Amino acid sequence: MSEKFAAVVIGVGSEAGLGATLAKYFAQKGLHVFVAGRSGDKLQLIVEKITQQGSTATAVVTDATVEQDVEQLFAVVEKAGYPLDLAVYNAGNNIPAPLLETDSETFINLWQQNCFGGFLFGKQAIATMKKRQQGTLIFTGATASLRGKPPFTAFGVAKAGLRTLAQGMAREFGSQGIHVAHVIIDGVIDGEKSRTKFPNFVSQKGEEGLLQLEAIAETYWAIHQQHSSAWTHELDLRPFKESF
Repeated sequence: MSEKFAAVVIGVGSEAGLGATLAKYFAQKGLHVFVAGRSGDKLQLIVEKITQQGSTATAVVTDATVEQDVEQLFAVVEKAGYPLDLAVYNAGNNIPAPLLETDSETFINLWQQNCFGGFLFGKQAIATMKKRQQGTLIFTGATASLRGKPPFTAFGVAKAGLRTLAQGMAREFGSQGIHVAHVIIDGVIDGEKSRTKFPNFVSQKGEEGLLQLEAIAETYWAIHQQHSSAWTHELDLRPFKESF
């Protein structure tokens, strides 16, 4: 029997979200998936869904901005004995606010969730992958990764920092067999968050104007499958109707 490998996805929330979709997709591809996020109930639901599909997964309650939590997450992975093959940092949040209405706490929280957590997660993932000199680390970016635009300036600062972090990691560890990629989600994802928070916008865009969860997951998997002679570091995804 061939050896089973592991994937870690942090930022897993509702079932109709990107983190959960990635976790289920990777499980279908034969990986044991460690699903991580702050809500134990939501994580357990995803584990149950994966189990029902005939695959395997483990829930690990983790706050991406707390170093001890992230260290414990990867300790659980290593203790389970599955070699780590794929890790995705999908955690983050966005709070729109004009600059003069952005208080220090909001600015710091956005940076912690969207950038600092990526540092903590990426550091642990790479340290684990270095033992085999093999693995893929993917960071989920956004339109704001490339440009700052009000009322999302603070969010843009954090996402731009995450992008730079991914670039530095790719350059430092690519030659050591670790594939680091940054995926820019340049549009609105058709998930529970968008349909709950701005249903009118979703309705206006229509299904063809939204990024579909399964399609994004397929792209993440394609990155993971790339031959080392032709690695992608960064790519952007958007609906064909989206202007850019």
